[in-house]
Amino acid sequence: MSEHVFWAQLAWVNGRWEHDVYLEVDARGHWAAITPGIARAPAHARVLPGPVLPGLVNAHSHAFQRAFAGLAERRETEADDFWSWRDRMYGAALRITPAQMRAVAAQLYVELLQGGYTQVCEFHYLHHQEDGQSYADEATMAWALADAAQEAGMGLTLLPVLYERAGFQKPTLRPDQRRFAGTPDFIARLQATVQASRRPLLNAGVAIHSLRAASAASIDALLAHVGDTDMPIHIHVAEQMQEVRDCLVATGQRPIAHLAQRFSMDSRWQLVHATHTEAAEIDAVARSAAGIVICPSTEGNLGDGFADLPGWLAASVPMALGSDSHVGRQWNEEIRWLEYSQRLRLQQRNVAAAPGRQPATAARLLDAAVHAGAAASGHANWGLQVGARADALVLDVQAPGLLGVPGSHLLDALVFATHPPAIRDVYVAGQHVIRQGQHPAQSAVAQHFEAAMRELWGT
Repeated sequence: MSEHVFWAQLAWVNGRWEHDVYLEVDARGHWAAITPGIARAPAHARVLPGPVLPGLVNAHSHAFQRAFAGLAERRETEADDFWSWRDRMYGAALRITPAQMRAVAAQLYVELLQGGYTQVCEFHYLHHQEDGQSYADEATMAWALADAAQEAGMGLTLLPVLYERAGFQKPTLRPDQRRFAGTPDFIARLQATVQASRRPLLNAGVAIHSLRAASAASIDALLAHVGDTDMPIHIHVAEQMQEVRDCLVATGQRPIAHLAQRFSMDSRWQLVHATHTEAAEIDAVARSAAGIVICPSTEGNLGDGFADLPGWLAASVPMALGSDSHVGRQWNEEIRWLEYSQRLRLQQRNVAAAPGRQPATAARLLDAAVHAGAAASGHANWGLQVGARADALVLDVQAPGLLGVPGSHLLDALVFATHPPAIRDVYVAGQHVIRQGQHPAQSAVAQHFEAAMRELWGT
């Protein structure tokens, strides 16, 4: 039996279930062959014990916020919104050490693997020491994240973030943002350092926190460093209506309109959240070939509002998924909330379905996330296709939400009728990292996470 040849009775290939699928992994950990219709498993193949799905890219993560998940669900004042949550979140940002960052991120990455993600895009702005001074090695916090991903066996796209001011009319950072400071030169240097490390499953792009947090001149300077290099460029945009109003005052345009008019966006650009839009802005993003990253569980938790899902789908804009603040850590939950938010907003069902083309809501949103995940994470391609990294999820058909469900509706049931993860096994670059729902380092990782949480918050 080979560790590099698999056979699955059922696998999600090119947007549909295929039967009797032969899968072969090359020496680089990429798919060398994916062939349906091989009626019997070859003697040398490992027979996978359930239906197979591609692993997903989690296209937006702030790993340190895993240490804050569940700690902001009380209201002590008359008003509570995104901005008051942010002020409280800074309490975690100001205290976490590199060792704690590694412990928290390792726990998160194990949980993300168990939730069906095999690559994570880390929107990384915790660059400096607690007092705002640089570490002796300016990449110290980046290495903490990279070490955590390596321990978990997860792919990581590190995105150092340009963050230089507190708002459109505030040219410097607030005292409680001191760890975030970064010039275009610093961000470009950090990206190059991480990329040059050539660690397995690690690559790097760049990020701009938001239009409010970086001047146009600094964004231009960072883009000059990037040049024509094929790397992802991420930016928060139009998450909150206050941001939209502030951008209108500062620039005379809404955020996405300003991005499209002021900067030459292309397929490398990823617009994170993109919640508050007008039709003309969606059209402008579509023309640019940029993608969006929607984070439904966090956007719901923070009260951000409703994205125009029908508008984005109709414009064929690439749409990846992220879990952002990590109050949710399973991709099926993100898809469920993305669709349910639209059902509540529009008082309709199966809003994302495309009758005549793709009538299954779960299938359309899964395929969108798989295809968009490639550009978001800086990979040439993604999913169960030759040349893509050999990542795969094996479903547990005995899980309560899937038990007895016809094969044709397994994906529907996984998204809309399954709450706990129904993922039995996970492979990353052909390596078996989750076995029967468990990670081999799970116990040790959890102990380190619990210790870090006690240090951060007490008992």
